Amino acid sequence: MRKTLNLNQSWTFLKDDDVDAIQAIFQNENCEPVDLPHTWNAIDGANGFEYYKGACWYRKEFTISSREQSNRVYIEFQGSNSITDVYVNTLHIGQHRGGYSIFRFDITEAIEFGKTNILAVKVDNTVYDDVYPQMADFTFFGGIYRDVNLVIANPVHFDLLDYGSQGIYIVQDEVTDERASLRIKSKITNERDQEMKVRLWVNLLDQQGQSAAYAAQEVFLASGETKEVSVPAVIENPELWNGRQNAYLYKANVSLTSFNDTIDEVSIPFGVRYFTVDPDQGFFLNGEHLPLHGVSRHQDRKDMGWAITKQEHKGDMELIKEIGATSIRLAHYQHDQYFYDLCDQEGMVIWAEIPFISVMSRTELEGTNAKQQMMELIRQNFNHPSIMFWGVQNEIQIGGDRPEVRRLVKELNDLTKKEDPTRLTTMANVSFVEMDDEYNYITDTIGYNHYFGWYGGKPEDFAGWLDRYHELNPKVKLCISEYGVEGILQYHTNNPKVKDYTEEYHALVHEKVWNIFAKRPYLWATYVWNMFDFGANIRNEGGVKGRNNKGLVTYDRKIKKDAFYLYKANWSDAKFVHITGKRFVDRPDSEISVKIYSNCDEVILHVNGAEVAAKTGNNHVFIFENVLMQDGLNEIKAVSRIGDVIHQDVARFNKIAEPNLSYEAPEDKGGVISNWFKMPEDADDDIVMEDLEITPHVYSSRDTIGALMDNEQANEVLKKYMGDLSENPMFDMLKSLKIDMIASLSDEFSDKLLYRLNKELIQIKK
Repeated sequence: MRKTLNLNQSWTFLKDDDVDAIQAIFQNENCEPVDLPHTWNAIDGANGFEYYKGACWYRKEFTISSREQSNRVYIEFQGSNSITDVYVNTLHIGQHRGGYSIFRFDITEAIEFGKTNILAVKVDNTVYDDVYPQMADFTFFGGIYRDVNLVIANPVHFDLLDYGSQGIYIVQDEVTDERASLRIKSKITNERDQEMKVRLWVNLLDQQGQSAAYAAQEVFLASGETKEVSVPAVIENPELWNGRQNAYLYKANVSLTSFNDTIDEVSIPFGVRYFTVDPDQGFFLNGEHLPLHGVSRHQDRKDMGWAITKQEHKGDMELIKEIGATSIRLAHYQHDQYFYDLCDQEGMVIWAEIPFISVMSRTELEGTNAKQQMMELIRQNFNHPSIMFWGVQNEIQIGGDRPEVRRLVKELNDLTKKEDPTRLTTMANVSFVEMDDEYNYITDTIGYNHYFGWYGGKPEDFAGWLDRYHELNPKVKLCISEYGVEGILQYHTNNPKVKDYTEEYHALVHEKVWNIFAKRPYLWATYVWNMFDFGANIRNEGGVKGRNNKGLVTYDRKIKKDAFYLYKANWSDAKFVHITGKRFVDRPDSEISVKIYSNCDEVILHVNGAEVAAKTGNNHVFIFENVLMQDGLNEIKAVSRIGDVIHQDVARFNKIAEPNLSYEAPEDKGGVISNWFKMPEDADDDIVMEDLEITPHVYSSRDTIGALMDNEQANEVLKKYMGDLSENPMFDMLKSLKIDMIASLSDEFSDKLLYRLNKELIQIKK
């Protein structure tokens, strides 16, 4: 029978690349003891551009009992970023390229049974041009940041080398309310030196432990053969997996027997369901409309990076449940199996994706690694009922309009549909992709990442954009895959406006945008970017380095921003009252507005012990105007009574004589463009912009930065306005981008600057 032994404890770590680490005897004064999960970027990974990238070594001693000599031994890594080389007793066992999926190696021939063995692992988080992601707006934490196990199995077993999967796939051929027609597809390996006859048993159990379906089949295996076997099974009158309402899970016990011995057995929770997306009415689960109120999630946490435990995963899920979400976009890579398990158990509808993001390799044009990661994602997660969407790319258009990028996106979609025709494909287009571009017609469904109200435009612009898109593409199944704004709890104002980084503007944008989304049933989902603040080494905004602050909850998960409660009021049935602006303590005003988020029908306001007014809400927002403040401390209480149950919240504001200047973000707030290069002062305010004739025969803002830099004269113009971009930490990505595309991402790049740049560039012939 199969055994799994955890190896997380008692490792030695060296933050350096020393090839002697594979030797049996190895001494280095810089080694330190660590346990897994571990990352070497727990602290520096969210503090700006400078964080350690390179090769590091892990070492561990382990022993396998001599009683296991007749079995096979595998080493299993559940997550190691991003290129991992494994050595056992100085022998190179194998290399895995990619930082997010499970991978295993057979180490049987390398180990000495009954003796001490040396496991040495080199992990490298350097970006290589044939491994994804190439570039992204999040930190690439290095290390063995998930569990490591030894798996000991009989030589005849379910395949452990099938892209890191379980080797067993529960295929839902057809599911209705009355009947679930399934195929249990197994890959069985015979590593004995003789042919074998085994019996495959499939027993599907309900939650009471009763058999819901049963099947068996004899299997003949030649020596060294891996055979795929499919066994049909039918569950009559199934209990459907029905999201948050009823996340019902069956259990598949799949085993192999030889005579009287069970030689391998795997137990897999699964749920049966059917779903569809309608271009006019949105998402349907088991024939019923289900609004996908979604949030996106990155896996890192403050001072831990990606090296989190089940406790942190569980904590994230509890917060997502509290807000009332029904769907999660697990961005931008494969997440931990434990979190997918939680999604199954809690009834979340999941968008799972690979890190084919922002930029495609300039040298490896077949997309081999992207395809590998897609195969791993699908095969390792095939049995999770919560996953209903496979994401093939995110904003890959940022790297430029290249034919090989379009071809690879199509190939990834085709590969995904071949691997799993039972689910839907999707992708997230960057905002500047035209509405009639072919990118909108490749996958089953489509998402757009739009940031109206932050990277240009107003929040209200969503309404017009969405309606125009739906009118132009009435058959396309559209969602908003990302939207949001930065919100830093240090900053506050009575007059929120774009790029002030205040908690008030953060909440106000979400108010406006959600009201627009809620009125458009044709959106099959919307995903807040992001549920949590996360590490992003390339960022330096609002006085905060190395972090994306768009989350509804802080990086350490300790504080829920006001916008969290806006969504909770709209999505959750759990009654509550929340006074916004609690962190805006010091107020110089004699009168203030008090805003409350609540899903109660009526809220009563008390000020300094006296009842002031009662209001009914407008879209779960209650605003009390002209609330008088007395000098010094003021206590504000909001109360809602439902029968005998009282829901209330209390805030305390301090009336002061002068504004608290610490509530204002620094003048140099940063931003998406200024993160990439220092923007020049927009001089020549009186310049008259005339029409410029831009043809394909001259250089202009329509060219990529790389093309401009390849021409000596054009490069001098670039340096004049943008500095020496070759010294920029983002250079590898920037050289793929067109100036026009960069300008479209933010209003930091003014029309006058673009005009001045083009006026000089068009003088240079190609």
